[in-house]
Amino acid sequence: MANKAKLEALLTLINTSARDAIALYEQYGDVPSIDQMEPHPLDDAVDQMALRSAIRILEGACAQICTTLAPPARTVIDVRTWARDALYFVSSDCTQLVHPYDQACMRVVLRENISDILLNYPKVDMDVFSNNRLSLILLNENPVKTLALAGVEIVAKGAAVFYETLKDPKTAYSYEPTVSPIMYSINKDGTEGTFFDWMARHNGVRESFHLSMRALSAITGSLAVLTHFPFEKYSTVVDVGGGIGTFSMPLAKMHKNVKITIQDLPEVLVQARGIWAKECPEALAENRVEFEDLNFFEGVPVKGKDIYYLRNIIHDWPDRESAVILSNVRKALGPNSRLLIHDCVLRQLSRQQAVEEDSKLGIVSAPEPLLANFGVGNIHSYKQDIHMLFATNAKERSLQESLTLATVAGLKLEKVWDLVGSCVLEYSAV
Repeated sequence: MANKAKLEALLTLINTSARDAIALYEQYGDVPSIDQMEPHPLDDAVDQMALRSAIRILEGACAQICTTLAPPARTVIDVRTWARDALYFVSSDCTQLVHPYDQACMRVVLRENISDILLNYPKVDMDVFSNNRLSLILLNENPVKTLALAGVEIVAKGAAVFYETLKDPKTAYSYEPTVSPIMYSINKDGTEGTFFDWMARHNGVRESFHLSMRALSAITGSLAVLTHFPFEKYSTVVDVGGGIGTFSMPLAKMHKNVKITIQDLPEVLVQARGIWAKECPEALAENRVEFEDLNFFEGVPVKGKDIYYLRNIIHDWPDRESAVILSNVRKALGPNSRLLIHDCVLRQLSRQQAVEEDSKLGIVSAPEPLLANFGVGNIHSYKQDIHMLFATNAKERSLQESLTLATVAGLKLEKVWDLVGSCVLEYSAV
């Protein structure tokens, strides 16, 4: 395809995907405005896959055409730069670049509750600022705020010393979670252990972390699994490392036929029981949910259930630790059990490989001439990859990397559920 033809094709993708998104919004009401003061009904929909699919193409095509046409020097310094975007990591919605000075300003906004203060100023005027649809996600009541604060305070620590960890002979080639960039920074204060050990030693940090996982659900649209995977066909689900029930509580409310077992560390389940008693007491009263202690490095989950679900667990750990977790879960599987691993899957930049994964496994590839991995449209998964590296020396994985780990653990891939922002890999026991 000639260069001009590629640009024309990208313009067509932009126009088509934008119109698709507009039509989806209109199904729920009017199209949103950037300066409106209330969320759109579609913002809180459990299944946003169609919208996210359109936006992924729209963002990817817009960024690709801008990068193609803009002078390279401008692009290197501009907000669309991918490499710097990944290293500076996080913004309020975990999808846009934050410069160092932006991080400083964002920290002030979050710590001083600026969005909440702006509720007192409903109209923009001379030297008067007001909230809009974006800043509303930084209100105290929104868990996205907690996740954003972690980015500008905790993740920033890892970003600040990342280069040092690559040059230090003690850490440059290490995948030990205890010497991840974040822990490398914190260890200067004499702290030891993993990122999760550090959280456990600080009152309120672990609790805030588990609440922030609700924000990650909203950002990635991961709860779409509730409407696409056939949970109505199963009776029992084990949420391994389930925390406070970020996945399990919506499951309990949508699929009341399912008996849920949440397994996690005892101290985490203390918080979980309190939240369930407040937010989903009917599931407790009807004995549709139970809590069981589990350290998934040392023990085996409750055996013989239908579904074992691990969301954002395997991506938290390097290969060695992940292999232990998968091996222990494999021991719990019955002949008809299914294991669902729910994480980001890094897409292939190779068009040939992307098309092969699409045709054989159903992982959607980008329409040409868009980059095969959707470019900026799929950048969240690559940012997550950097995030995992900073936090625990772990990573998001490609499909092949995931299959290699699973095969060693005695698991067979049955199906890939592509949910646009993430994937669910469904396994059975070999």
